[in-house]
Amino acid sequence: MIEAYITNLGKYNEGELCGEYLKLPAEKSDVQELLARIGVDGILYEETFITDYETDIEGLYRLLGEYENVDELNYLASMLADLDKWELEKFEAALECGDYTSNVEQLINLAQNLDCYEFYPDIEDEEDLGVYYARELDSLSIPEHLEHYIDYEAYGRDMAINDGGVFTKNGYIMQNGDSFIEHYKGRHIPDDYRIFAFPAPPDKMPMKEQIEMYSKMITAPAADKLAPARDERA
Repeated sequence: MIEAYITNLGKYNEGELCGEYLKLPAEKSDVQELLARIGVDGILYEETFITDYETDIEGLYRLLGEYENVDELNYLASMLADLDKWELEKFEAALECGDYTSNVEQLINLAQNLDCYEFYPDIEDEEDLGVYYARELDSLSIPEHLEHYIDYEAYGRDMAINDGGVFTKNGYIMQNGDSFIEHYKGRHIPDDYRIFAFPAPPDKMPMKEQIEMYSKMITAPAADKLAPARDERA
């Protein structure tokens, strides 16, 4: 769903860009192993920031910043991972509406309130909407011999204005009047999604876990020295 390029802030300030992509959703052990590889030990180096993102959710990239909370990002990624393909398309369309997109907290709530939107993936423009209202919803009583004289585009334009709807890459979307409920109220992240943790000091880590962690560190590719250049994406 989301990959965040976690960067060692202390080393960055010393002139060295040391970081690695974290695939989200993730487990706490994934974060600990990544931090160990990029030198964030919780003692000499404690702070991180995010240099870049990769995501297959259209429109999400531009809404994520450098200093997002990793636990909160994991919460969002977990919410998105639970959506099916059709719901993800609806989420992408909702992003284009621009409501509830100011921060990760709002994005989490948006993913949990998709029932507040009506989504029509087959409606691409005002003419499609006019035809849908007139024929499918029977909002106009049109004699058959007059049907070719109806300006469906103009009718669809009026309906979109009345709906407050938006034509997006994925289709037409509008709010249906259901109450938008803020299930998540910022930073009070459920424990199941909290994953940020520094590597355990060797003297406090069970021997089996030490062996497993260092084995992964030895066999894993070295952390990238340069993050991919950030570009502008939809």
